[in-house]
This record gives sequence, structure tokens and C-alpha cells, in this order.
Amino acid sequence: MPDDHERVIRNLFAAYLANDRQRVSDALADDFRFTSPFDDDLDKAAYFERCWRDSGWIARHDIERIFVRGDEAFVTYCCLATDGRSFRNTEFFTFAAGKVRRIEVYFGAARQDGRFLPQPR
Repeated sequence: MPDDHERVIRNLFAAYLANDRQRVSDALADDFRFTSPFDDDLDKAAYFERCWRDSGWIARHDIERIFVRGDEAFVTYCCLATDGRSFRNTEFFTFAAGKVRRIEVYFGAARQDGRFLPQPR
């Protein structure tokens, strides 16, 4: 099971990079929920309406680690934008019946040239 969840996560990141909305949708459960510092418990329809946009601005995702335990997983990754900006996030995934049921995103600091950028106080 952990290998299956890791594969789903890696495929989901690849689908985002390919801007393949259908593949992303297929990976998400019908009762999917999404939470981030900007979004509170969105359902699947609201997630796509509010959060989905052309992912052509993403040059790549560097997945640093995936920890799977049962039907839960943490993923930490660095995202590099086509304009050179980058950021690091951690996401908490919950699975049900082989699909992603919930994602909670925890935003990280901005990065540039492999270093954290100071945040304004």
C-alpha cells in the first residue's frame, strides 16, 4: 500500500507539471477536500474553480521526501517557476480507496539559488 500511495503522489505531481487537469481530477476522490493557508476545506469543484490554473509557470517539482504511513502521507518538495522563483512546501495527503481524499498544504519560505529568502517582519 505505501508504494501505491507514493506512486499516486508522484503521478499527481507529474500531471500538474503536464497541466493535465483530467489526470489530476481522476486521482482525487469524489469527496476530496483541499486546505491551505489561503483555502479553507474546499470541495473538489471549488478546488478546481479557485485553485486550478495553467501550470505552465512551473518549470519543475523536486520532490525531496515522501513519508507514507497507512492511508496518510507527507510530501516535501521544492517548486521551481519558469521565471526563476522557487518555494518549498509540505503537503499532507489522506487516501481512501486508492484516491486522494484530502490535501492540506503548508507553505514554505521562498527560495532562490538554493537559499531561503528572508521574510519581511
